This record gives sequence, structure tokens and C-alpha cells, in this order.
Amino acid sequence: MGCCGSAASQSSKREWKPLEDRSCTDIPWLLLFILFCVGMGLICGFSIATGAAARLVSGYDSYGNICGQKNIKIDGIDNSGLDLTKKKYVFFLEPCNVDLVKRKIKSIALCVSACPRKELKTLAEVQNFAETNGSTLCSYELKPSEYTTDPRAAKLCPKLPVPESAPIPFFHRCAPVNISCYAKFAEALITFVSDSSVLHRLISGVMTCREIILGLCLLSLVLSMIMMVIIRYISRVLVWILTILVVLGSLGGTGVLWWLYAKQRKSPSDTLTVDQLQIAKDNRQALLIYAIAATVFTVILLLIMLVMRKRVSLTIALFHVAGKVFIHLPLLVFQPFWTFFALMLFWIYWIAVLLFLGTTGSPVKNDQGFVEFQVAGPLRYMWWYHVVGLVWISEFILACQQMTVAGAVVTYYFTREKRNLPFTPILASVNRLICYHLGTVAKGAFIITLVKIPRMILMYIHTQVKGKENACARCMLKACICCLWCLEKCLTYLNQNAYTATAINSTNFCTSAKDAFVILVENALRVAAINTVGDFMLFLGKVLIVCCTGLAGIMLLNYQRDYTVWVLPLIIVCLFAFLVAHCFLSIYEMVVDVLFLCFAIDTKYNDGSPGKEFYMDKVLMEFVENSRKAMKEAGRGVGAEGRELKPMASGASSS
Repeated sequence: MGCCGSAASQSSKREWKPLEDRSCTDIPWLLLFILFCVGMGLICGFSIATGAAARLVSGYDSYGNICGQKNIKIDGIDNSGLDLTKKKYVFFLEPCNVDLVKRKIKSIALCVSACPRKELKTLAEVQNFAETNGSTLCSYELKPSEYTTDPRAAKLCPKLPVPESAPIPFFHRCAPVNISCYAKFAEALITFVSDSSVLHRLISGVMTCREIILGLCLLSLVLSMIMMVIIRYISRVLVWILTILVVLGSLGGTGVLWWLYAKQRKSPSDTLTVDQLQIAKDNRQALLIYAIAATVFTVILLLIMLVMRKRVSLTIALFHVAGKVFIHLPLLVFQPFWTFFALMLFWIYWIAVLLFLGTTGSPVKNDQGFVEFQVAGPLRYMWWYHVVGLVWISEFILACQQMTVAGAVVTYYFTREKRNLPFTPILASVNRLICYHLGTVAKGAFIITLVKIPRMILMYIHTQVKGKENACARCMLKACICCLWCLEKCLTYLNQNAYTATAINSTNFCTSAKDAFVILVENALRVAAINTVGDFMLFLGKVLIVCCTGLAGIMLLNYQRDYTVWVLPLIIVCLFAFLVAHCFLSIYEMVVDVLFLCFAIDTKYNDGSPGKEFYMDKVLMEFVENSRKAMKEAGRGVGAEGRELKPMASGASSS
């Protein structure tokens, strides 16, 4: 707020003056966002003050006792108020009995002094474990000597066999080590799997190939970094390299998939067991599906590249200018890391508070005679406030990245002598963001939140009533979800350009959004010709990273000795590779969009005459000429292009 006091308001200014004046924008929205964050902090403080933090970290049993400490007696609850100082771990009698609707384990929870580190198959072994380790795994009213003689042991002792378990770090819960428990849990989540053995084989395949999966994920990260380096230093030949590699990669990947499918069909099956035969059959079916999908994708990709081949030269010039930006602003490459780190910190905090809220409240006796903690009164609605905070603050962090990138690129573009650039334009942009534009970012993030939350609610309703509603209601619900998704994408794109306009002229969000929208409409043909081709080439870069990672995964998984189903590991690796590539290349895409808006504003308010010299790079001017020629060759006509360009020159003259 201290940075805002010396600047005058510019909400009434309509003339673009890049980087000349700075003023605080959307201060009321900044105050509203700060007030909202204070509310989030109060929720966290309430959950900790009511004892939820101790119940979350130390854990509590079914009688309301917190493990590892002395407890106070709860009226009407037997076995409450116990001294459990030496019993620091929560143990569930049936750890795999999960209630998905209520999102909790349907089992009696006890506090024990040690988790069973090996499988216990009989009550005699449970009794021996209690006598040897001093850890009683049956309910408190049973003594270890009564485990094998008391008839109540069938209900008050753990379900046999007791799986091997280990304490979860920092949370003092005994969790089963064997993955079979998690496989059964996943079966309840994935309803489309009719044969549970299929899911067991999929999960076992993931666990067997975990080292390969980790290595392939690291490979995708390395490939994304290499792609960013290539974009920086060889931008002129990058487009042609990408085009050739994608064509070869798609054709080669499709050929390899058909070759592996043919090889699998011809492989002898006499020496295989029944389970190995089933796994081989699953792999053949997966290879056939992959091969058909890759063939269709390759054909569509080649047709699109055939249609857009004449516009490749336009993208070369655009990439060259963006490559110069990354050379002068190398810290842009690390923006995904800082954003991801900030999001991870916030999400960890949000999940921790969510877990605190799950154990907040007063003890209440349920139908089974056990203790549950429930929040009464208006405090029950803290969940909704917390969910809104998740969306708004996450969008705020992403918007801060967009504003930071926009501010740095705007500084680069509108600095005539590049040697006069700040030592660290990224840090200078962060400083301007903190001092002047946090309110604008908060307002833009809130607008996205207003659209995203209704869409999330409709999606939740759709999943809850799936199969119960009629066809008309289902169609209308899906149409509403689709419309809200499209509106969210449009607003996200407009917000990004509004942040660029704010970075240029320091206007408030609404004014910047309006000005950016007018500029984009005036340059509709260029937006279609430049952004579409540029985004498509960046998409090809993502495809190349995914293809390389997937191809490496196919070769590694195919030649390993263990017979496992590697459909799910390959899907996991490819999804991770695409997400990593998207995070890195989206920064490049963002730079291209900011450069284009700067270029459009530059040509609108400057005509090259004395006093109104262009800011743009010479290569960008060559790009304009190439764009005009390409549009003429595409049959768009000289008249349409002339109508687009001439008003910009006349507008500059009249101003």
C-alpha cells in the first residue's frame, strides 16, 4: 500500500503511454482480497484452537481419546478419558473397510503403542504380539490373555489376517504396507471395471514399473527444458525441425505400435502360465487400440500440417522475436517452477486446514456408540468459504504469474535501447505487481472464480444424479457445463490481455479489459493468422515431448522381463509428460501473446514519424509483410487486409 500513495489516479486517461506513469489499480478489490484471506486465516485458527490440530496429527480413537496424551472423560461414552501417553499410534481393526460416501474408514479405531510390522494370521499371534511388544490390538476392555478365550474377541479384535502395517510419518496412523488394500479401495472408485482382477493387474503393473515411471517422468522434464533451450537459441530453424520431427515421430510411433502388435500376435504362448496368457492378451488389445488411435491421430496431424504449410514462415519470424525475449529475460524459463512451488505451498496449507476442519467440533455419540466430532450452527458453512478460497487464491497465484510475465515482456518491448533494460526485468515486474497491481490481479481471478465454481457445482450434480435423470435434463446439464467451460476459457484469454494492458498503461481491470478487447477485435485477422499458427507449433512441441517419452516408455516396458500390464503406467507417463510440456511451453505462448498485443498497440499509436517512432523489432516488421503476403495467397484478398491495416495508421495520425 505504501507504493500507492505517491501516484495519481489514471482511470480517466484513454491515451496509451507505455511505462510512463504508475498508479495503484483496483484498490477496493485488493482490500476485499486481503479481507478474504484474513477470513481464511481465521478458519485455520479456529480449527487449531478447537483442538483439531492435535486430533489430526496425533490421531484419536473411536471413543474420542487423543493418542499419546491424557484425555478428559466424555459424558456418556465408555472407554473415554483414558491415559494413552504410551500409545501414540492409531490402529484400525479393518483398515480396508472404506466408506466412500462419508469419506472415512468404517472401522473401530484404537490407540496402540506399536504397529504390527508383520502379518498376524491368528488370534494367538495377535496375543503373542501384545505380550511381546506391549501393543494391544484388540479393544480396551479385553486383556491380552482373553484374546483367544473370550467370545467377544470376534468383534473387538482386528479382522484376520492382520496386514503388515507401518506408521505414516508425522501423522501416527498405522497404514497397511500391502497394496491389495488399495486395490480394493480403487475398485470401489472405478465402477466401469466389471472384472476386479483387471484392476489388480493394472495396479500391480504400476507398482512393478514404478522405477521406470519415475525415470520417464524425469525424461519428460529434461526434454521440456531442452525444448526451451532450443526455442531460445535456434528459433529460426525450430519450426522446421519440429515439423520434421513430429512427422517422423508420429509415423515412427505408429509403425512401432503396429510392429509390436504383430510381434505380440506371433509370439509363442505354449510356455506361459494362465495369468501370463491373460496379461499377454491384455497387452495385445492395448497395442491394437494404441495403434489404431495413433494411425487416426497421424492422419489428422498430417492433413492439418498440409493445410498450414504456407504459413510456417510466419511462425519462424514470430518465434525469432520471442526467442530474443528469452535471451534478454532468461528468468522467464523458471516461472513455471515458482508458480508451481507457490501453488504447492498453498495447496498443502489448504489440505491441512481441510483436514483440521474434518476433526473440528464437539464430540457427539453416533448410532454405533462411538464418538464423532461435528460442527453446529453457522460454522458448518466454513467448508464453502474454504472451497471458494481454494479456487480464488489458486487463480490469483496463476494471475500473478501472467502479470509478472506481461510486465517483463512489456518492459522489454517498450525499451528502445535494450542495453537500458533493468538488471532483472522479472524482479522489476514483480515489484510493480506488488506495489500497484495486486488489486487488478485479485479482480481478474475473482471473475474466473465466479464462472468456475458454478461449473464445479454442476459437474458435482451431474456425477451425483448420473443415471437417474432423464435424457433432456442430462443434455441441458452437459450443455450448461460446456457453456461455462467455454466462457471460462474466453475470460481467461481476455484476462491475460487485460493484464498486459494494465502493465502497459497502469489502468484498472475493466478499462484494461475493454482496451485489450478493442485492440483484439481491430486485429482479428492477425489474431487468427498469428496466434493460431504459433499455438499450433507449440502444440507440436508438446506432442513431440509426449511422443518421445511414450516411445521410450513402450520400448522399456516391452523389453522388461516381468509380465505385467503396462497400459496404466504408459498412460500415467504420457499424461505427466504432457503436463510438464504444457507448463513450460505455455510460458512461451504467453510471451507470444503479450508481444502481439504490444505490437498492435505500437502500430495503432505510432506511425514511424518523428516523435512517434515504432518500438518494435525489425524482424517483427518483416513478419507483418510476410503475414500480408500469406493472407493474400490464402485468398483473403488485398481489400480485407488493407481495411485492417490502414485505420491503424490513420488512427495514429489523428491522435
